[in-house]
Amino acid sequence: MTWTWARGAQGFGTGYTPGQDVDEAVRALAAELPGGGAEGMRRAFESSALASSEEERRLSRMLAEVLWPPGLTGQIRQVSARLGRPLMRLQPSPRVAQVPWELLAVDGGDSDVRLMDLVDIATTAPASLRRAGATPTGEDPGSDAVVLVLDPRVPGFRADSPLGSVLGQPGSDPALLSLVQRRLDAGTVVPSVASPAEAFRRTDLDRDRLGEALRKGARRLMYVGHVSGAPVEGGQSEDVTLHLCCGPQTTGMTEPVRTHRPLSAKDLLLGTLPLRADGVPGAQLWPAPPRVALIACESGGDLRFAESFGLATAMIHNGAHLVTATRWVLPTSFAFHRLAGLPESVRPLTEAVVAVDAAHEDHDPVRHLGAWQRQQLDRWRTDGRIEHSPLLWAALTCIVR
Repeated sequence: MTWTWARGAQGFGTGYTPGQDVDEAVRALAAELPGGGAEGMRRAFESSALASSEEERRLSRMLAEVLWPPGLTGQIRQVSARLGRPLMRLQPSPRVAQVPWELLAVDGGDSDVRLMDLVDIATTAPASLRRAGATPTGEDPGSDAVVLVLDPRVPGFRADSPLGSVLGQPGSDPALLSLVQRRLDAGTVVPSVASPAEAFRRTDLDRDRLGEALRKGARRLMYVGHVSGAPVEGGQSEDVTLHLCCGPQTTGMTEPVRTHRPLSAKDLLLGTLPLRADGVPGAQLWPAPPRVALIACESGGDLRFAESFGLATAMIHNGAHLVTATRWVLPTSFAFHRLAGLPESVRPLTEAVVAVDAAHEDHDPVRHLGAWQRQQLDRWRTDGRIEHSPLLWAALTCIVR
């Protein structure tokens, strides 16, 4: 690891850990993360270190001992005493891209001081990433529209299937209805809705409708739904897909799944250029607003690849300044109900969606989301309840240019 200080502080440093130790630590973490499918999620709730406050502290201390240079903690404390909480812009190598850096117990020994107690953390997109077209200096998109894609119906998949509902019955969650109502009260919601419940489980939000909405201008995009990751060993991060309401006849570069054609990162990057002579680049078809939220399973997984061309980086390439995405597979609120026995009134995924929405409305989304995550950590320290565990909230990270 190398680091350097900027914006009011001076200094730099380096840290070193043998590669074998890093690999062992990363494998130990991977064994504790939620996995795909019912069995992978069940294991996360029943035996994962992230589901036990004592085991989670032990895991976070181990990760810090291997990955974190102790000298940097002292520098952070010195700067904080003079200038306040620093912002740490982290650019992880692919093999440590899933590490929840916020959780690292960086004081050593039995201390439970975590890195997120000392700094706000943003993940930096690869330095080689360039935005398409002109790069504006500000975040003002010239529109107050917020594009909401909330649990769209995937053709050919029932609500209880692998690509089914992630938020439950439309209209049954007061907190989500309030979220949409706040956006309606504050400005324009796209697609337009007469009531908040109409924003959920839509059947008409395919890639064409999304592109039409984005080309008219928006200040935000929030997607809550399904992402299907690409295998890291295959090395093709551009094959990761986002699931909208696209039927099999929709133009795209992925193969249909039943009666549905997913939207891939390759589509977002290349558009229709490879498909026809008069093709259009992806950044023209789906120009990204300044702030994008992709709340879905491993939506930020492209950082695990040597060549990062996944959904998060495609959004930045297409114009986004900041993308909030996830490092691993997310448990739904239904998973908390079924596997942890929580009452239906407790909805951890909803709380995360509301927190991301509020952060993206704030002038400093990284700090705002970090403050919510620290609240969750404080609750986890206090009561160790599964709904406050890092299984869900520690997966979220803000990826910035």
